[in-house]
Amino acid sequence: MSFLPASGPARRLALMALAVCVLSVAAAVVAFVEGSFVGIVWVLMAGISSNMAWFYVRRAQQQSQQQSRHDAQRAGAAG
Repeated sequence: MSFLPASGPARRLALMALAVCVLSVAAAVVAFVEGSFVGIVWVLMAGISSNMAWFYVRRAQQQSQQQSRHDAQRAGAAG
C-alpha cells in the first residue's frame, strides 16, 4: 500500500505540502547555523505544512474507503 493517495488533487496537494515541509526544515537548519532566530518561523512553517500533508493523505484515504463502500452497496443491491 502506498503512502500517498491515488493520482488526483489530493495527491498533488500532499506532495506540495511535503515539499514545503522539507524546504522549510532546510531553511530552519541554515538559519540556526547562521545564528538567526528566524529559524523558529521556519520550524513553525514545517509543522503546519506537515500537518497539511497528513490531512490531505488521510482525507483521500477516507474518500476512497467511502467510495469503495458505496460501490459495494450498489453491487449488493443490484445482485
